Amino acid sequence: MGDSWERARRVLADAGLPPGALAGVRPLAGGTYNTVEEILLSDGTRYVLKVPPPPTVPGLRHERRLLVAEAGFCAGAEQAGVPAPRAVSLAPDDTEPHLLLTACPGVPWPEAAPAGEEREALRTELGRQVARLHQVTGTAFGYPSGALGPLAPDWRTAFTAMADAVLADARDHRPWLPLPVDEVAAVFRAAAPALDAVTVPVLVHFDLWPGNILVDRPADGRARIGGLIDGERMFWGDPLADFVSLALLDDIRRDDAFLAGYAEGGGPVVLDEGARLRLALYSAYLDLIMLTETVPRAVGAEDARRVRERVGPHLAATLEDIGEASKFTS
Repeated sequence: MGDSWERARRVLADAGLPPGALAGVRPLAGGTYNTVEEILLSDGTRYVLKVPPPPTVPGLRHERRLLVAEAGFCAGAEQAGVPAPRAVSLAPDDTEPHLLLTACPGVPWPEAAPAGEEREALRTELGRQVARLHQVTGTAFGYPSGALGPLAPDWRTAFTAMADAVLADARDHRPWLPLPVDEVAAVFRAAAPALDAVTVPVLVHFDLWPGNILVDRPADGRARIGGLIDGERMFWGDPLADFVSLALLDDIRRDDAFLAGYAEGGGPVVLDEGARLRLALYSAYLDLIMLTETVPRAVGAEDARRVRERVGPHLAATLEDIGEASKFTS
């Protein structure tokens, strides 16, 4: 606790905040890569501190300098008028790298457990917010952290590099996969022409599973989305990619409330054959990440088995769908 307390004081001082106002530090659960702590000041103000693991800790290729990506997401969300943390200070290359963020109100969606009309209203609100995020555009495609090199001028180049990186991670870490890595790579290559339909790089969070959606229930009003958090997986790309985590291991077309809100917010919701093929590619990409990261994370045999049983059949089915659809897009 002493180390966390002293680190928090140094971070506050670096951010121009009074270190003497520090009243508490506590770990926050849910993160799988960075160390995440809540910093409480004596006036009740809350901040969130993210600290990456040392460079010697095993990870995936795209996970370098995630703090830069998260700060970029926060800036984009602010531009879009979407509730999300704001970056207070960023030191990605410091001797003590960290990102200090404002804290958002509310609790994660699974803990809030909205149901019935409240759930429908929140999913519709979420749809509007994601549509606003997707109106924020960049100048090129890919991960802004530079982890996989500079941004690319076109989406096919960028996404191919992203897929190639996680396939290389799979070759290095040798996780269980439903198909050999080279066969998976061939499926991705055959479907690559479908990516050329994407010409505008938009802000993609790519990790909007329920745990990263906060629900706030203020005493004086109805429930609302308190914040979209953990934007460290953000990239510039196809807005459809966000539909993967928003319907994790499922199909966004089942979520009528979300799609209605997304359309209200100005988001394109035409899921034609080309769009469904791209969506399947992004789904397979995320499945590969989830299966591969179990090895460098050293999650343990039981957790690895659970991931394999949940994600493996989904990846196998998705790759089969991609292979079939690719025959008609070349």
